[in-house]
Amino acid sequence: MGEFTTGYDRLIERFIAWAGSVENIRAAFVIGSRARSDHPADEWADLDVILLARDPSPYLAGADWLCEIGTPWLTFLERTPEDDAYERRVLFEGGLDVDFVPTSLASFEQMLREGLPPAEADMLRRGVRILVDKEGLAARLTAPELGPPPAAPPAELDFTNAVNDFWYHTVWTAKKLRRGELWWGKSCCDGYLKGLLLQMIEWQARAGGADTWMRGRFLEEWADPRALAALPEIYAHYDREDTWRALLATMGLFRWLAVETAEQLGYGYPSLGDEQTTDLVRQLFTGRS
Repeated sequence: MGEFTTGYDRLIERFIAWAGSVENIRAAFVIGSRARSDHPADEWADLDVILLARDPSPYLAGADWLCEIGTPWLTFLERTPEDDAYERRVLFEGGLDVDFVPTSLASFEQMLREGLPPAEADMLRRGVRILVDKEGLAARLTAPELGPPPAAPPAELDFTNAVNDFWYHTVWTAKKLRRGELWWGKSCCDGYLKGLLLQMIEWQARAGGADTWMRGRFLEEWADPRALAALPEIYAHYDREDTWRALLATMGLFRWLAVETAEQLGYGYPSLGDEQTTDLVRQLFTGRS
């Protein structure tokens, strides 16, 4: 870990010197494990940097600026996990992995005034390390105004929509498998449906008082032990029969999580949709139409 840590420290020093000399850049701060005291960085951690600029576009449009910081082996653009912006991902010499999120200073200040979205607020609440601050943002990034952890349950409409979305796509998956489109069927079973399953795992854990992390981080620490025990059975090999098996196992796990979550929150559970789609999936599985 020492070699990587030293490498990141040097990279951060060069970044601070460069960003401090660029008028367009107004602030920069680290989020994620390299800014947290809870679940801090280990030897596998990357570096996540929010880069606030009057005009962030040059840092997405080109990559020459990276040479001011280190020696990039490769770089590419990727949508942020919230899918509302782009980040520049870089692998620097020595395997140093850095995610830069160039952001408009004006839009960030507007978010601070109006209230940060839950995902962004949660990231900042868990830890921020200021690197550059030409606008005096440091106090606002660590202030109590960020609010308590996002423990609010989903609205009943959002809960029902997620449940119906899940059961709809079980039928969609089954039809693809019957048609012989294994790639599509398996992708939905082990991709899209698992995303909805993770959402339900989070809601069920949160309804029981757990502090959940975004996108399944540290799932093994906060998820219901019964759900964790079921996870090995819900993923498939690239095989038609095994994908059917994984689909049915995923349905079973989602059902009890959703029913229990509905009971905890005092919501109705759309049992008719569950029953009808489950029956249809089983018919497709056994070859009856």
